[in-house]
Amino acid sequence: MRGEPSCPKCGGRVRAPGLFADSWQCDLHGTVHPLQPVLPPSVEALGVVLHRTQVPVWMPWPLPVGWLFTGVACAGDDRSGGRATAVACSGPGPLGGIGELILVAEELGVGLGAHYAGLDAPDPGPYMNVEKPPQAKVLAAGRPTPLWHVSGGPVDRAVFAGEALGMWLWAVVWPERSGLLMYEELVLTDLRDAGAEVDLVPCGALSPRLIQP
Repeated sequence: MRGEPSCPKCGGRVRAPGLFADSWQCDLHGTVHPLQPVLPPSVEALGVVLHRTQVPVWMPWPLPVGWLFTGVACAGDDRSGGRATAVACSGPGPLGGIGELILVAEELGVGLGAHYAGLDAPDPGPYMNVEKPPQAKVLAAGRPTPLWHVSGGPVDRAVFAGEALGMWLWAVVWPERSGLLMYEELVLTDLRDAGAEVDLVPCGALSPRLIQP
């Protein structure tokens, strides 16, 4: 599955560097790190992103019972490397039905997490109340990591965000009630450190959420 790079903030078309600009440009958002075409779930696709990225590639590991890896995306180009990654997983929701989770790691201002969260802002800060205790906690790369509920997005999803390894960490869950998954203290692994275990990741069908959140 190949396509054209797009804006990580809105999904719109972007212009490659050329005579008048030395960076990728979106008509709406100006200079951006282009979102590369989404890769269907496979060990090879993970290898492509792991080779390119400069930021973590988070995945619940081990995956919750019955859950599968369902796709990966990366924002950045060959010159800058990956500045944001998104990993999709899906499986049985805690209250029945199918739950879907997208984990995003990104540098400040890239805007990929906000795009999946349905927010019109590059970063979650304005939509988080960090004066209150965090609503969820994960173990990210062995470190207890608080996550706060992110408000202001569509009601069909639950959104949490925090900081891990110096980057934004977003967790976007569909449907909203499956956000209960984030209260189970998930263990997140940066797949850059997983070594040969990456070969053991179970793959499912491509999540349409990665393409059209």
